[in-house]
Amino acid sequence: MAAAVAALLAACAPVATREPPAREAALPPDFPVEYYRAAAARGERVLRIDTANSRVVIEVRREGSLAHLGHDHVVASRDVAGYVLADAGRADLAIPLAKLTVDEPELRTEAGLDTQPSAADIAGTRRNMLASVLDAERHPYAVIHVVRAEARSDRLAVAITLHGVTQRFDVPARIEADAGGIVVSGRLSFDQSAFRIVPFSVLGGALAVRDRLDLRFRVRAVVDADLR
Repeated sequence: MAAAVAALLAACAPVATREPPAREAALPPDFPVEYYRAAAARGERVLRIDTANSRVVIEVRREGSLAHLGHDHVVASRDVAGYVLADAGRADLAIPLAKLTVDEPELRTEAGLDTQPSAADIAGTRRNMLASVLDAERHPYAVIHVVRAEARSDRLAVAITLHGVTQRFDVPARIEADAGGIVVSGRLSFDQSAFRIVPFSVLGGALAVRDRLDLRFRVRAVVDADLR
């Protein structure tokens, strides 16, 4: 996900002030923009993901008998895009994999990692991740569909499509109103292999990436005045 990640609200969102788009992010060609445009035309409250103030972070840990020779990594997206239909409790989001970052110093510190890989190590990790692991040329987006489990619930039913595979998760989330919209944050863990992704490995597995990934997200959504 990368994984993965969600923003929506039925009862918690206030009548928010309108904010202009701070930064537009790309969406897949088959993204359901028309669904949200039609809802906005009916007068329903549609929120846009505030890309500049949203992020998804994945902690990638190493394993194997030679794990001490490698690095743990932090992969992040600051390009989450999409829409929220607040009263219906639905959201659709997309993450362009080609824009994923690897090992931002600030995020490594947040993850409790006290080393910083070299620029060459980071570039190599990112190259292998996009080409050999995620096959981002064939599958350029992680796509997330979210529905609220029930009215006023803090649990989200999340479907993540990554690497051509869709998996479903029940995700506890914190949903807060702010002056401009809503903020949704939470965590989940998942196995790469559930998406038919083979974790990177060398030397017969002596140095490998752990299958289990830990993901955290903070996604902000604001009123979209231009979706018509």
